[in-house]
Amino acid sequence: MTDCGCDKAMQELEEFLHNELSAEQCSDIREHLANCDHCSAEHLVGITLTTKVKEACQEKAPDELRDVILGSIAQLDRT
Repeated sequence: MTDCGCDKAMQELEEFLHNELSAEQCSDIREHLANCDHCSAEHLVGITLTTKVKEACQEKAPDELRDVILGSIAQLDRT
């Protein structure tokens, strides 16, 4: 196993965050992140953003808003 370097780590960071790399690629990036403060900080930013997006996607519209939207859709279907 060898350190993959900053350029490669940054190129593959998004795929790494979403577990879309091979085990060997993940291992190389993990090793690099353990030894590189800059890339480790970027990884933390990526984790934070990913978590916040997932949380935002879990929110549900208020029932009143859902009713208005569904009513509008139903009205469009009738025309």
